[in-house]
Amino acid sequence: MNDGSESKLATPDNARPVALAGGRIASLDFIRGIAVLGILAANIFAMGQPFTAYMYPDAFTTGHSQSEDWMWAAQLVLIDGKMRGLFTLLFGAGVYLFMEKAWAKGETRWLQVKRLLWLGLFGLVHFFLIWRGDILFSYAAAGLLALLFLRLSARKQMVIGVLAYIAGGLFYVISMVFMQITADGPVPDSPELAQVQKDFQSGAETDLEDGRLETTIRQDGSYPEFVSHTVKEHGTDPVASSWLIVFETLPLMLIGMALYRYGLFEGRLDQRKQRLWGWAGLLSGGVLTGWIALATLDGGFTYYSTLSAFLGTSHFPRLFMTLGYVALLALHVPRAGSWLGDRLSAAGRVAFTNYLGTSIVMLLVFGNWGLDLFGVFGRSELYLVVLASWIIMLAWSKPWLDRFRYGPLEWLWRCLTYGRRFTLRR
Repeated sequence: MNDGSESKLATPDNARPVALAGGRIASLDFIRGIAVLGILAANIFAMGQPFTAYMYPDAFTTGHSQSEDWMWAAQLVLIDGKMRGLFTLLFGAGVYLFMEKAWAKGETRWLQVKRLLWLGLFGLVHFFLIWRGDILFSYAAAGLLALLFLRLSARKQMVIGVLAYIAGGLFYVISMVFMQITADGPVPDSPELAQVQKDFQSGAETDLEDGRLETTIRQDGSYPEFVSHTVKEHGTDPVASSWLIVFETLPLMLIGMALYRYGLFEGRLDQRKQRLWGWAGLLSGGVLTGWIALATLDGGFTYYSTLSAFLGTSHFPRLFMTLGYVALLALHVPRAGSWLGDRLSAAGRVAFTNYLGTSIVMLLVFGNWGLDLFGVFGRSELYLVVLASWIIMLAWSKPWLDRFRYGPLEWLWRCLTYGRRFTLRR
């Protein structure tokens, strides 16, 4: 990539044409639609099963068959972390695109600050009252930090993003592999290391015990007990996840900003090179992640082996695959009028509503204050729940946008950001 577009940077004095035109970039909606569907395929296991089951198959209350072990491996390769990565890249691009439009109207970055503060509030409500796997609060926090880098050139944003991601990868790989080797290995001769091993094993058991308590509450308790458990046992989690903000979320947002400014989403890059690098990232990342998945399967699932596979060793291959996905998807945006393409793009335009809406629906589906299905479905059945949810998202999003300008929560967020009521109906 070159940085030849720097002379046309969007600034308060020089906004880009897309902002002035007020149009939408089709690839952003399309990729966001795929991401919002894909992220449910990852999240569903922490919605219908104890939270630890998201990464650790032995935490399933239903058991985990050999065929489902292979499903775990396939999901690690194709989905886990990549859909969140796509969302994060697009969010970074969206932060910059929002500022282009704000600058064109004479606004300052304080409008973006207000927008992100409201998003953070939505995230806290989501975390404490609906589902504690929320990403909105971390997006708001990382977005506020990203504003500090807003006026840098695209090249500098890319370099800082990549370097920060590499630093995060080194931290993850070293810490997670150390945890796995120490916790799963023989008792060390050193009394200090033996104590560290006990502490790691105790931490894993504490997490698994929390999952058992969560199961009891979701199956036999009440909604107030569910909220109370989240507040009491996980109330500091949004702040404690600051390591994820620094080492993954913010770096990916900066990379997303840079990719937007380079023109990846608008088709301004050399398509042949973009396709080549896209496939190179996807295949190399897939092979490396596949090797990690097979090694984890071969060694047998342990709490720390799966944690290492999810957060540690897959950190770098995950970036390769995420960038590969975004490069290739940006090249293959369906033409307007495509039945599936239009519906995926519509789902992307109302991704905020779809993301929070599925959490609310799953809260009712799995809690005993609803359909009482928590801990009932195994991995295979939960994929069917995902499929049904995809059908619903694709079915409602486009008809809604045919009649209304925004998704319900997109409209509310917009009204709160600007401090006035916008017309919803077309």
